[in-house]
Amino acid sequence: MSDWSAGYVADVGYTFGYYAELNPLRIKLAFLNNGLVYPECGTACELGFGQGLSTNIHAAASTTQWHGTDFSPAQAGFAQSLASICENGAKLYDDSFAEFLTRTDLPDFDYIGLHGIWSWISDENRALIVEFIKRKLKVGGVVYVSYNTLPGWAGFAPMRQLMTHHAEIMGSEGQGTINRVDGAIKFADALLATDPTFLRANPLLNERIAKFKDQDRKYLAHEYFNKDWHPIYFASMAEWLEPAKLQYACSAHYLDHVDPINLTASQQQFLKDIPDAMFKESVRDFMVNQQFRRDYWVKGLRHLSTIEQTELLNSLSIVLLAPRNKIALQVNGTLGQANLSPHVYNPILDFLADHQAKSIAQINAHVVEFKIPFAQLIQAIMILAGAGQLTIAQDEATCASRKEHTDKLNAFTMQKAKASVDFNYLASPVIAGGISVSSFSQLFLLALNDGLKEPEQLANYVWEALSRMDRKMTVEGKVLESREENIAHLMGLAVEFLDIQLPILKTLKVI
Repeated sequence: MSDWSAGYVADVGYTFGYYAELNPLRIKLAFLNNGLVYPECGTACELGFGQGLSTNIHAAASTTQWHGTDFSPAQAGFAQSLASICENGAKLYDDSFAEFLTRTDLPDFDYIGLHGIWSWISDENRALIVEFIKRKLKVGGVVYVSYNTLPGWAGFAPMRQLMTHHAEIMGSEGQGTINRVDGAIKFADALLATDPTFLRANPLLNERIAKFKDQDRKYLAHEYFNKDWHPIYFASMAEWLEPAKLQYACSAHYLDHVDPINLTASQQQFLKDIPDAMFKESVRDFMVNQQFRRDYWVKGLRHLSTIEQTELLNSLSIVLLAPRNKIALQVNGTLGQANLSPHVYNPILDFLADHQAKSIAQINAHVVEFKIPFAQLIQAIMILAGAGQLTIAQDEATCASRKEHTDKLNAFTMQKAKASVDFNYLASPVIAGGISVSSFSQLFLLALNDGLKEPEQLANYVWEALSRMDRKMTVEGKVLESREENIAHLMGLAVEFLDIQLPILKTLKVI
């Protein structure tokens, strides 16, 4: 392992994921739901941006000036190429955290984001991040940080340690990281088959190892096989961030804001009797067996009056992302699946069904006749946003000014779909962020760009691309072997794409 990697997996590139929580626009709904003042994000920074897809999408789709660093030169190089292609102005580097801390050409930031970094680095690097935040975050600025949490990981941590030791001791450098990961999974599977007493005390281990078998090995390598992997308690995170004068604001995961889908009535009452807000978070983590936290911290927590909160909420614009007829009135919380009231949700969804951005004030005016109180409307928006069905939209002028940049980024990404299934997101200037678009749908878009219109034409276009990649369609676990079977299935996907997905992508100005 090379010294510059500091024990982090460096011989395997990170996945090309997009993480919506890193979008600064999302802060507004979360903060306003809690009655908090939020910053307008003119400058933002992502520490450890991986392949840089999130950073580049957010820089292309908004007027926020983005900076960032990732220690891997290969990943930084790819991220820089994306920034150059879409001319989004992002300044991206391959500095270590120590080097980035000493740069003199960085502005102060309204927002600093860390996704998938904190739990996977050393205490030394954590201290550098805290010092960076202390120096570079503006008063009123927000830090987003996601991290693996205790007590949720307490049962798996010993197995992870054993698997990492297996990869180090039983594997060899010549095998490569991916093969060592495979070897460790097979070892863990065989070990659990012996019915160790530890398994009886932690019965969910079998389920977790079974999931590993189907997950991307690149993801697993970065997630579990670094030298450092340190799930921590919420209280420990607060201690780490205290020198930077940060205060906990709220969860960046909208569904965490809705107690009835996560906590029993007795649990909710128990928490209400705890006066200390920070200790309450620790107790809540115990109640839900929290494994992964996505938190907003702010440098200078300020509260809004009820009038200010209501006015600002009414000014937010909301847009529906999912097809109206595909939305089931159900949501998954910690307590399991919860049914949503048709009386409340149908009027809201019907009003947003044209996928045009509408203010919460407009939505509220529409649902008054259905006797839906404002507080219930906001909770419904939080649930639908948390489930990925809708999100905040930015103003039309900003959207129009960014479309040139998102078009360039999307054109590059769609071309990648001809040879890879790694890129499954496109940028939308309407939502200042990314939206999930499968590689198949991206190929359909390329076919449309080439003047093809009919489902059969689109299906043949995609089949030719799949053939070049030596890939076939899989339906319900069965590989479709013949050309005819693949074309028939692709035609069904093409019809659905043209009828349902394409109009939404046009409205969101993805194309």
